[in-house]
Amino acid sequence: MSKTIISKGGCLCGKVTFTARTMNPHARSCHCSICQRWTGGPNLSVDCGSDVSFQGQENIRTYRSSDWAERGFCKHCGSSLFYHLKQYNSYIIPTGIFDNNSQFIFDQQIFIDEKPIYYDFANLTRNMTGAEVFALHGTDNDQSC
Repeated sequence: MSKTIISKGGCLCGKVTFTARTMNPHARSCHCSICQRWTGGPNLSVDCGSDVSFQGQENIRTYRSSDWAERGFCKHCGSSLFYHLKQYNSYIIPTGIFDNNSQFIFDQQIFIDEKPIYYDFANLTRNMTGAEVFALHGTDNDQSC
């Protein structure tokens, strides 16, 4: 469920900023192998839907990480900016790049079956395997996101 919360943020060097006009404040952690390589660990993020505007778009580079999604990053500082679900035009944005991230509620972990054994979160969360995530979204694909 999205809430009307106007939130802003940006990359490390400040060359890319964004405004998200609707956002689901429920944060999740993705433990898939691609997110781990992209961020160096679990990807903590929130779903901002399609009503996101980026300033400094000439500084954004994208990488097509699957048939259905691309990942955006700043071409100058390398900050992870978004995971974009192309079919839904939905932007999943890392919690750490928001100017104010105190509004988030961490309550879900996905691709829990790919989580390394060397860490655990103390929060009580809904945990889903990769197969459960793909089943929820009506796909039989067994790849990571």
